[in-house]
Amino acid sequence: MIHSTALVDPSASLAGDVEVGPFSVIGPDVTIGPGSVIGPHVVIKGPTVLGARTRIFQFASVGENCQDKKYAGEPTRLVMGDDNVIREGVTLHRGTVQDRGETTIGSRNLFMAYVHVGHDCVIGDDCILANQVTLAGHVHLGNFAIIGGLSAVHQFCHFGEHAMAGGGSIITKDTPAFIMINGNPAQAHGLNAVGLKRRGFDREAIKALTDSYKLIYRQGLTVDQALVTMRKRYALDAVERFAASIECSTRGIIR
Repeated sequence: MIHSTALVDPSASLAGDVEVGPFSVIGPDVTIGPGSVIGPHVVIKGPTVLGARTRIFQFASVGENCQDKKYAGEPTRLVMGDDNVIREGVTLHRGTVQDRGETTIGSRNLFMAYVHVGHDCVIGDDCILANQVTLAGHVHLGNFAIIGGLSAVHQFCHFGEHAMAGGGSIITKDTPAFIMINGNPAQAHGLNAVGLKRRGFDREAIKALTDSYKLIYRQGLTVDQALVTMRKRYALDAVERFAASIECSTRGIIR
């Protein structure tokens, strides 16, 4: 299962059925879960933990030292869940001791070709990052986030669950959950209603979120006024999650 030209450090821990392609290098302190396939010319550096059924394509670099100039060789980590797909040329960096000490990626995510995930990022489950998306350090993505190709996300930004960014977006502020954004600089362009329908949100929740979106973006209210109003109108979990994604913003939300 391990090609004769691959180099696997003796301290790496690979499940018995892991496949490793030609000329790949797996360093010390790397753990790879069962059912995983590591393609040719892949470099994985530890400490890194990859979950079950990870699929990594050629020329990806996973778990490398971060590009933060403050990094001084500390043993930080990259930890990924199960069923992630990492396409050609993707770079995923470990964390820094100045933050969490760990870059954390959930399960069932798709990283298309040449995506970069910087140090200390936290990515949820079921996200899609299209070709050449760039996440700076300390970025947080919620579950089911979709970011279009050639988009860039500024450090420390939060991108909410079920939100979607169009291709080429420059994202310098926080993106609330459930909305669509696009542009340079990115601006809000409505609720991600089609995506929510596909993921099983019912008509009541989508209607309430649409109204809540209008309170934030269309009614001329302050953010605080809009939050109070939406919570009075709707005692729904989805609306509370939308409100909470706005309240937790530290950089201000995209308007």
